[in-house]
Amino acid sequence: MSFYDAHCHLQDERIASRVEEVVRLYGNLGVRASVVNGTCEEDWGKIARLGKSHDCLRPSFGLHPWKAPAAGALWKERLIELWDSNPNSGVGEIGLDRWIEGYDLSIQEPVFLWQLEQAVERDAAVSIHCLRAWGRLLELLESQPVPKRGFLLHSYGGSEEMLAPLAKLGAYFSVSGYFALERKERQRSVLRKIPLDRLLIETDAPDMLGPKEFSLYRFSGDEGLNHPANIVGVYSFVAELLGMPLEELKGQVEDNFIRFFG
Repeated sequence: MSFYDAHCHLQDERIASRVEEVVRLYGNLGVRASVVNGTCEEDWGKIARLGKSHDCLRPSFGLHPWKAPAAGALWKERLIELWDSNPNSGVGEIGLDRWIEGYDLSIQEPVFLWQLEQAVERDAAVSIHCLRAWGRLLELLESQPVPKRGFLLHSYGGSEEMLAPLAKLGAYFSVSGYFALERKERQRSVLRKIPLDRLLIETDAPDMLGPKEFSLYRFSGDEGLNHPANIVGVYSFVAELLGMPLEELKGQVEDNFIRFFG
């Protein structure tokens, strides 16, 4: 069984120069696929090039809620062009965020909804970011169509009570190594309740660095970054969290990843 990273950012300027190193390490570790998520117009072209250069990297293009206020006049046309020219690409990272300072849902929501509509039209794998806006996100998802294949909630930080209604709508819940940090015990109790057939695993690299015992790979000269190869450690964390043998977990996540991403 292989490892699969459901959400990362290899185009990030902090690690972009090291992608070849990362891909070689993927091969050694048995990482079969990694989904590279865009956040803004400046990185979409980089992601397209990564997807064309490496079979294990799956591109996803989207406008992040943090970036929505600064979007250019032609951002929709640019996204359509990228999705059309990369037919197996996903939609994301998109979403809602009430954590960021100065957030404005009146800007975020139309951006999110238009991209979600595009995912529905294409039945594309969509990766959704949500911080402190779970109730509103659920309202929006219940009020309109979602892709037939479902949708991914990346680094799921919602409540246990939200699991059932979101799963009913088609949600997959992705777990990052960040939740292995000691202070995240409350969220770990929620993650244990995720339906196994809706579980995915991610690094969100170069962000969401977990504790040292699950983050064995580090970039020389920048110890604070989350190395994408730490997907192996996140699997170990989730296996321990759920009390599952690692190989059993790998098989379940592989089934889920292929069902969702194709």
